[in-house]
Amino acid sequence: MHEPPLDLAKADWSRQKEIVRVFYKEMWDHANTSLVPQIFHSDFTFRGSLGPHLVGHEQFIGYVEFVTGALDHYTSDILALVEEGNQVFGKLRFHGHHRRELFEVPPSGRHVWWYGAPIFTFDGGLVRDLWVLGDIHGLIGRLKGASGAQETGSVDESLALDR
Repeated sequence: MHEPPLDLAKADWSRQKEIVRVFYKEMWDHANTSLVPQIFHSDFTFRGSLGPHLVGHEQFIGYVEFVTGALDHYTSDILALVEEGNQVFGKLRFHGHHRRELFEVPPSGRHVWWYGAPIFTFDGGLVRDLWVLGDIHGLIGRLKGASGAQETGSVDESLALDR
């Protein structure tokens, strides 16, 4: 976790990037799901960094509650954002303290993290689709306390073969 997040106070955001900032720093970091209708179309599609494919506000809110329930002090660090037309691409780090079972790993209390690469597709000022590729193997390694996964983000070969 050595890469510093963007200095959001100095950022000059477009409207689309501002929605992405609100999504992570105000909605996710505070589990403030009341913001969901202000960010997404009612029938938006979502592929999360931990794997689920969901449609609409209610399914997404359930996912937010699951993740923030499993990880105490859940935080999203925005490391990079790039905008191209109606899409915003990012590099993020998600982290928190493991307090409920996740990926069949019992609560450990460890501070765990994983990286994600979101692609937000906008339509008329709201997000129509959000696709996030996540480093699930790195997260599982950290949940299990794998020594190679703690600082470098790598997963040792034995962990990869466990699956």
